[in-house]
Amino acid sequence: MYIPVLLALVIAMLALLSLPTPLASYREQGILRRLSTTPAPPAWVLAAQLVINLCLAAMAMLILVALGIAGFGEDAAKSPGGLVLAIAASVAALFSIGLWIAAIARTAAAAGGLGSVMLFPMLFFAGLWVPRADMPKVLLDISNYTPLGAAVQAAQAALQSGFPPTAPLLILLAYAGLFATLAVRFFRWE
Repeated sequence: MYIPVLLALVIAMLALLSLPTPLASYREQGILRRLSTTPAPPAWVLAAQLVINLCLAAMAMLILVALGIAGFGEDAAKSPGGLVLAIAASVAALFSIGLWIAAIARTAAAAGGLGSVMLFPMLFFAGLWVPRADMPKVLLDISNYTPLGAAVQAAQAALQSGFPPTAPLLILLAYAGLFATLAVRFFRWE
C-alpha cells in the first residue's frame, strides 16, 4: 500500500520546498523588513504561507485517498480519526522543519537546496524506493525515527489496522516541538 507513502510525500514536498522558499525569498528581497513597518502584523505573512500550503496539502491528500479507494480498490481507513491525527502530527513536524529552513536560509536558492537535501533521504526512509516491509531491520529501525518514516508508520497503521501506535506520534510531536523552537529562535525579519 503506497497511500501512506504518497501522503507523506505530499506533506514533505510542500513543507520542505514550497513553504521555505517563498519566505526566504521575501527576506532576501526585503519584503519582510518592509512589512514589519506597516500596521499589519508581519506574522500574517507566515500565517498566509502556512494556510496556503495547508490548503494545498488537504486537497492533495483528499484526492489521493479518494483515488486510492475509488480507483484502485484500497480499503477505507480503519481509523479515520487516527488517520487525521497521524496527518496532523506529520504536518506539524514537517512544516516546523520547513519553517526552520526558512529561518536559517539566507536566500531562496539556499532554502530550496536545503529542502531538497533533506527531502531525498527522508523519502528513502519513508519507503518510496524500497518499501518499508522489504527494508532490512536496521534500516527500518532508522526509518521509524525519521519524520517521514514515523509519518508513514502512523498513517499506515490508521489505514490498515486501527489507531496509530503511540511511538510514531510522539516522534512526530518531538520533531514538531524541536524544529518549531529552532524556527522561532533563528527567524529574523531582515
